[in-house]
Amino acid sequence: MAFDTSLDRAREAFSRHSWRDVWSAYSAASRDAVLTLDDIWRFAIAAHLLGLETECLGLLEQGYRESLRLDDVTRAARFAYWRGHGSVVTGNIGQAGGWFSRARTLLSELAVDCVEWGYLQVPDGWEHMFAGDYLAACKTFSDVDAIAGRFGDLDLLAISGHGRGRALLRLGMIGEGMAALDEVMVAVAAGDVTPMAVGDVYCGVIEACWEAFDVRRAREWTAALSKWCEGQPDLVPYRGPCLVHRVELMRLHGDWEDALEEARRACEWLALPASPEGPADALYQLAELHRLRGDFATAEEAYRDASRAGRQPEPGLSLLWLARGRADAAKTAVGRALAESGQDRVRLVALLRAYVEISLALGDVAGARSAAGELTAMAAAFDAPMLEASAEMALGNVLIAESDAQASLAHLRRSWIVFQELDAPYEAARIRVLIGRAFAALGDGDSATMEFDAAGFVFDRLGAFHDLAGLALDLPSVRPRSPSDGLSPRELEVLGLIAAGRTNKAIAAALVISEHTVARHVQNMLSKLGFSSRSSLATYATEQRIARPERG
Repeated sequence: MAFDTSLDRAREAFSRHSWRDVWSAYSAASRDAVLTLDDIWRFAIAAHLLGLETECLGLLEQGYRESLRLDDVTRAARFAYWRGHGSVVTGNIGQAGGWFSRARTLLSELAVDCVEWGYLQVPDGWEHMFAGDYLAACKTFSDVDAIAGRFGDLDLLAISGHGRGRALLRLGMIGEGMAALDEVMVAVAAGDVTPMAVGDVYCGVIEACWEAFDVRRAREWTAALSKWCEGQPDLVPYRGPCLVHRVELMRLHGDWEDALEEARRACEWLALPASPEGPADALYQLAELHRLRGDFATAEEAYRDASRAGRQPEPGLSLLWLARGRADAAKTAVGRALAESGQDRVRLVALLRAYVEISLALGDVAGARSAAGELTAMAAAFDAPMLEASAEMALGNVLIAESDAQASLAHLRRSWIVFQELDAPYEAARIRVLIGRAFAALGDGDSATMEFDAAGFVFDRLGAFHDLAGLALDLPSVRPRSPSDGLSPRELEVLGLIAAGRTNKAIAAALVISEHTVARHVQNMLSKLGFSSRSSLATYATEQRIARPERG
């Protein structure tokens, strides 16, 4: 009876995605009786989502052995596949190959048509991907897709659709690739995919969005992943990468203060022993934020921490060295990183952008022109506004250095429009600095001053203090500060919502942050503005006509 009670409790907790309760109940039940194959599978899923990978692998092996004892060969092959997949995740490639081979042997001896054959083609598809044979990968995943569709296996459909979409992107078929990934994510968002598969698919699709420079989709699916993670408080895998994706988007959108807090949380989460991913990417994002805010010593240490954790610190570290007056070292490092960049398009674009900036600082206009040309060629191969805007910005910068300021303006304006539409205020402000320099070169000093002033306004709001200080070379006098200038962009958003009568809970929901963070912003504003009550903040916001800016 105790076993039945524990088992019922485990199954009910599984339906609620309460993984710690699932683990506890199944642990109790397994002491008294043999679990069914379905129960072993659920037990393994709970272990995986709690970050207990050793225990998860042990349960998958248990399921494999129990399936053989019950003469359920196809189920044994399914357990063997997931056991091999777990070995891939933990970096034990030899073990993974052994488990996949074991599953194939079982199915070959059984000689029946079953969906498990589709699962066992998935590793082949990824091998083709890693080898750069994207046509073969696309064909393999298409074959898997056909098998999944024939058997109505929704997990396998998501896995194959993800792989096929990634292969299509690598083949330059951006529209087809993103359509395949969108179809997968609709199924994932609808809850049609089991938890064992859904986390990998979520993270893979978001990574693909960044590979395709599709910021809007990255934002949409990152929000969906965040919601999925937040609905499962016990979740360990995927929560850290989810935070890193959020930091990237917050940094792009100018929410630097909140991004710093999220980056620190990501570093702490990913440093936990149970987290399989490691903190390297979170440390790099933390370093980038400190660099942008002009805290160079802290940034350099964070880049070094990221390097120790296995993340190449370029191009961020090179841009930091440039800002600290070490342009020669910066160019050497970014040039070396470019030579090693391989097929990572996202990294290559970031390196090329940095190379243009560093080369121009050293007077190497020809080198900058070459790098800008590579960016332009990449942009021509993709229907990706963010990539096109980056290429236009680089080319406009080069044209100014080549004394063709008039020609630069068309490129810079197109770039500025895109970054404005993408809600990327820092990038847009940097372009306005370049437009100002083009105006100055053309003798239009008054228009140049307006551009510099507009850029300085944004830099000040963001806390981009190094960029703001650099404007002194272009604009001798910066504009007077208004009373609200001491507030961060996020604080201004919170203030606008306070003026609209929103509660902390409603503000947290509107801005997709925690109530604790809202309360901290309110306290900071009270301190900065010298007020003692929330009503004073609301009155001040109304007087200053501060409202939350709408986002596209």
